[in-house]
Amino acid sequence: MAQQTVAPAPSETPAHERAHLPASMSGRRRRNSVLRHAGLIAFGLFMLYPLLWMAVSAFKPGHLVLTDPSLIPTELTLENFRRGWQVGSYNFLVFFGNSLVVAASCIIGNLFACSVTAYALARLDFRARRFYFAIVLVSVMLPMHVTIIPQYIIFSNLGLVNTFVPLILPKFLATDAFFIFLMVQFIRGIPRELDQAAWIDGAGPFRVFWYVILPLMRPAMITATIFTFIWTWNDFFGQLIYLTDNAVFTVPVALNALVDSETNEGVGTLMAMSLLSLIPILCFFAFAQKYLIRGISTTGLK
Repeated sequence: MAQQTVAPAPSETPAHERAHLPASMSGRRRRNSVLRHAGLIAFGLFMLYPLLWMAVSAFKPGHLVLTDPSLIPTELTLENFRRGWQVGSYNFLVFFGNSLVVAASCIIGNLFACSVTAYALARLDFRARRFYFAIVLVSVMLPMHVTIIPQYIIFSNLGLVNTFVPLILPKFLATDAFFIFLMVQFIRGIPRELDQAAWIDGAGPFRVFWYVILPLMRPAMITATIFTFIWTWNDFFGQLIYLTDNAVFTVPVALNALVDSETNEGVGTLMAMSLLSLIPILCFFAFAQKYLIRGISTTGLK
C-alpha cells in the first residue's frame, strides 16, 4: 500500500497570544470609539455655541451683551423681552401672525403649483417637454437676487409693494424649481401601469393626477411643506425689499427694526426676540422631523 502523506498541521497561535489578541483589539476599538465620540461632542458644542450665546444674551442686560461674551452671565434680567415685545405701536404677536400668514400661503402655493407642474413634466407628452424641464433645472442654479429687481419693478407698477402679494403670488406660479425637480423625480418612480389602468377606466389627466398620483406623492409633499415653512419663516431679503410698513412686518423684518445700526443699541432685545422667533421653527421641526427624513429617503430611493 502506498503511504499516505499527511500534511503538517498548520501552526496554531499560542494560547497566551490568543488571549491577548482579542483584548488588544477590544481596547483599540474602545479607544477609537472614545475618540470618535469626543470629536463629535466637540464639533456639536462648536456648532451650538452661537445658539447658546444667543440664549444667554437674551437674559443679559443690554450693556453686557457685547462686552461679556461668556456663557455664564453675571446678571440676569427679563427687560429685553419686555422692551422687544413692542415695536413702534405694534406688539410682536402681529409680526408672528404676519409670518404665519405668509408661510401658510406659500406652502399652499408651492404644493399646488409645483405638484401640477411636476406631473405635467413627468407624465404628460407634449412638445418641448424636455426643453421646459431643462429650463427648470437651469433656474435651480439661478440666484434669487438676479430676478428680484425685475420682479420689484413689476409689483411696484401694479401698486402691490408693501403687501404680502409679492411674497405669495410667485409661489402659485411654480417659481420654486427645486420642489418641481423633487416631485418630478418622485413621480417618475411611480409605476406607469397605475396611470394606464386609470386611463382604461375612463379617467382624464386631471382625475389621474388627483386620484392616483397625488395620494402617492405624500412623502414629497411633506418634504416640500417642511422646507417651504422653514425657508419662508427665515426669509429676510425678499421681505425686507417689499415690506416697509410696521403693520405688515414679518418676524425677520421686525427683528431688524430692533437694532440701531449707529449705536448698536437693542442687541439684547434682538437676542431675546430672536430666541422667541425660533420657537415655531423648533416646534414645527420636532413635529415633522420623522416625515422629513422619511420623505427625503423615499424620494432619494425613487
